[in-house]
Amino acid sequence: MAREGESRIDLRLVPSALLTWAVSLSAAFLPTSSTVGLCAALFVGSCVLLAGWRRRAFQRSPRPIMRTLQATLAVACLFGAAVAARAALDAAPRQDGPVAQAAASRDSVVIHVLIVGDPRELGTASRGSGRWAVPAEVIDIAADGLLIRSRAKILLTGGEGWDQVVTGQKVRTAGRLKQAKAGQAEAAVLAAATPPMQPEAKESVSHGPAQLKKQFKSATEWLQGDAAGLLPGMVTGDTTALDEGLEAVMKTTGTTHLTAVSGANCSLILGGLVLLARTFRLARGVTAIAALMGLAAFVMMVGPDASVLRAAVMGAIGLAALSGGRRGRSLGFLCLAVIGLLILDPSLGMSIGFLLSVLATLGIVVFARPIASWAPAWVPSWLASAIAVPLAAQLLCSPVIVGLQPQFSSYSLITNVAVAPFVAPVTILGTMAVPLVPLLPWFAVIPIAVAGASAAVVAATARLFAGLPGASLPWPEGPTGIATMILCSLATLVLVWLVLHPVWAGAAVLALHRRLVLLMAAGESAVRRQGAKGHHRGCGHRSREPQPGPPPARLDVGD
Repeated sequence: MAREGESRIDLRLVPSALLTWAVSLSAAFLPTSSTVGLCAALFVGSCVLLAGWRRRAFQRSPRPIMRTLQATLAVACLFGAAVAARAALDAAPRQDGPVAQAAASRDSVVIHVLIVGDPRELGTASRGSGRWAVPAEVIDIAADGLLIRSRAKILLTGGEGWDQVVTGQKVRTAGRLKQAKAGQAEAAVLAAATPPMQPEAKESVSHGPAQLKKQFKSATEWLQGDAAGLLPGMVTGDTTALDEGLEAVMKTTGTTHLTAVSGANCSLILGGLVLLARTFRLARGVTAIAALMGLAAFVMMVGPDASVLRAAVMGAIGLAALSGGRRGRSLGFLCLAVIGLLILDPSLGMSIGFLLSVLATLGIVVFARPIASWAPAWVPSWLASAIAVPLAAQLLCSPVIVGLQPQFSSYSLITNVAVAPFVAPVTILGTMAVPLVPLLPWFAVIPIAVAGASAAVVAATARLFAGLPGASLPWPEGPTGIATMILCSLATLVLVWLVLHPVWAGAAVLALHRRLVLLMAAGESAVRRQGAKGHHRGCGHRSREPQPGPPPARLDVGD
């Protein structure tokens, strides 16, 4: 009975997660007044459903499934109303605030901002544009002789010098404000006409995650080849030194997620802390608290921006699903995480990175353990998990990736499996080296050397598979490509099951062959019987036809 309870999937929070996501998507395009109306409608709907649920509870309705359905929908409407309310609060300054008004007039401004994210180069991986996009938060704006103070989010685009800014810096620049596109989380876009001026640079970067990133990057410069650029990206998310060719290669092999802090990094950190706590035989509660505190320290060290927080949450859920084995409970945790993150930041509903993180975690929660259990008894459990985890994540993420970039990475799964043993030492030893660099730089050389060697193996493996024939195949674009990739994912899942169950597959093929033989024999017998009946009917008709007899006697008139 315990096993059945553990294997049963609890879907009660799935409607809540789907509805909150739909509300966040709608709120991104609706005006503030419509979002407020949506919030009110959902709240009223929740109250009506709760009233119906209470009435059925007091009446002791013989259909408990209706009470469960009403309660589920009521909770979903309540969470949806919370997301709509938060989205309306965020949309008011974004759509009607002073920054949006200045952007509508397309004025040239002098702006003072706080950098809240890492620079991202505009253009493709193989052909950069020389311009960078930097998320920032407005401190004040000087426009038309007026000083506007606001805390709205904007997106800065600029060329020279903008790739050097780091999270936490306060910089000034001049440029022209433009209105943001529909669905964009920022209030405006600033095309910077000058490099960033940093009057407070010494204060802002003298400590904190940005300084640790820079120190770690400097400490890894002695590494040779791809390791010098890949190691900072895999450990702290700093991809500024990553070679463009290597970035294109990792995109071809489906290992781009390794170049930045993702849920895999957080899972490895959390898993390492849990194993360390179990080594010292700590209690389960103490182990959980210590692991969560260590994960929080890792997030603060890397930089607590939205993507890192999202990766930490998804990584923790994925690890819980793999270690606990309770898919139903893990799916509930995933739904709660989606709901909580969307309430905190409704703009995540428009984020492709958030969608991929949720899909990858969902694949791990639902499919990873069943796929690993399909392996034969002689296959080690760690090898089965090493194959099942990337396969489960890839099955759900591939349709979205194909929709973004219509190409198929033929060796994505085998590349991720091949580099998996080297990702753990890069993440764990590299993370250990980050705080050692400013404290004990001579001792940090050892973990950096081992992590760098592992990162070099990851890069070499990616280059090897990217150079094989057919590494990147064209794929249809648009809805056709997404639909065909969904069918391909389903076919892959069925094929893997059949390959890992050869006895059952062979018996099924033989049984199908016997049924086909019997069906063909029955059909042939039916055709023969029909032909025989037709022959007999034909003979009977011929026997009843009038037979020619002697001619009638002629009557003679004279007689």
